Amino acid sequence: MEDTICAVATALGTNAISIIRVSGDESIPVVNKIFKGKDLASVPTHTIWYGHIIDNDKIVDEVLVTVMKGPRSFTTEDVVEINCHGGIATTNKVLELLLRCGIRLAEPGEFTKRAFLNGRIDLLKAEGVMDLIEAKTEKERSLAINEVSGSVSKLIHNLREDIVSILTNIEVNIDYPEYYDIKEITNDEILPNLEKIKNRMKDILKKSEHGKIVKEGIKTSIVGRPNAGKSSLLNSLLEEEKAIVTDIPGTTRDIVEGTINLDGIILDMTDTAGIRKTEDKVEHIGVQRSLSMIEKSNLILFVLNNNEEVNEEEKEILKSLQGKNYIVVINKIDLKKKIDESIFDKEKIVHLSLLENKGLDELKEKIKEMFHLELLETSDFTYLSNARSIALLKKSMENIDKAIDGIQNGFSIDMIEIDIKEAWNNLGEIIGETYTEELIDQLFSQFCLGK
Repeated sequence: MEDTICAVATALGTNAISIIRVSGDESIPVVNKIFKGKDLASVPTHTIWYGHIIDNDKIVDEVLVTVMKGPRSFTTEDVVEINCHGGIATTNKVLELLLRCGIRLAEPGEFTKRAFLNGRIDLLKAEGVMDLIEAKTEKERSLAINEVSGSVSKLIHNLREDIVSILTNIEVNIDYPEYYDIKEITNDEILPNLEKIKNRMKDILKKSEHGKIVKEGIKTSIVGRPNAGKSSLLNSLLEEEKAIVTDIPGTTRDIVEGTINLDGIILDMTDTAGIRKTEDKVEHIGVQRSLSMIEKSNLILFVLNNNEEVNEEEKEILKSLQGKNYIVVINKIDLKKKIDESIFDKEKIVHLSLLENKGLDELKEKIKEMFHLELLETSDFTYLSNARSIALLKKSMENIDKAIDGIQNGFSIDMIEIDIKEAWNNLGEIIGETYTEELIDQLFSQFCLGK
């Protein structure tokens, strides 16, 4: 963290402007060496200056240079941003000059990592920065901006403050039992406070399921036997000819993927090979992949043929879907009905005729209803959204559960304190109050270069 780093902060390509970001103690002196214009060492902070980047006496580009002196910068260090003309050759030449002056090329996410390590942002805000960059929908953007602004962090900070209040009272009672003016804290007094904290955690976790859906989308698999209309359904939902459609059973032998945007939620669609017994080795591999996709998916669209009876393989598929989110899609309702619908939960059935373009809207509504997507329309998006923080909050709630069980079973207060402390530590890991070097390196390595 003592050296000075630089990176291109905009996408390389043919652009109007490229921005090269420099951060560290040497950022102003080094940029000054290659900048012909105002002496950057003498300018006020948060100002922009016109000039030229030069290589010895040769002009490389006409630029605007922004100077932001620490601690009033993103990293809290001295930061200089060079706004040069876009284009790979020009951008790389300016970057090359900086590297030749001894500045190091930044690692992915290193600017945000420095902002975190220097105390400007916590870990949730840092993750929100990357989420904001990667947001594909308006809902993802709303979710990420709440992370960046600190609204989500506040939920965790408030929980930690309430827990530390309990811990402080316990510590005083344990360490200073001889003082009569200190109120004795009993298990019965701690219990209602712990239950309130647990209920707040449950509420955050419940809302955070929406956050995962917004951020990660709904992994959706289309399964069924050959020729039921799986590929046609995928093509209809994507509104493009993604999958090959023929009347020959076994045409789809591998996974075909695509995405749709359903009211701001991404559905990652997968068309799988038709599930049936087969002697064809290639098709058999496809069938096995189809079965494995059922286990990995958040939603399964089970496609059946309206004018065929349900066979044993389809009954086996139905058994494997129990306990999962699935919709029974009965296709080809334009043909004579032979299917017995009584074996299916009628609340999960949608009828389609892809040939006549009927039923797709009803299918989309069923998906929205199943995942309560209508609730997201009025949501404030203030909740956790990534697997790391959700897992840590669950661990913290388990610690509170253990403390509550300990009280109910008559454990001593110093034993109960151990679980409460662990809950506090796990919450601290969410926002980065406690962390390991390995965690920080792994998390920021996923960021893009220049951020």
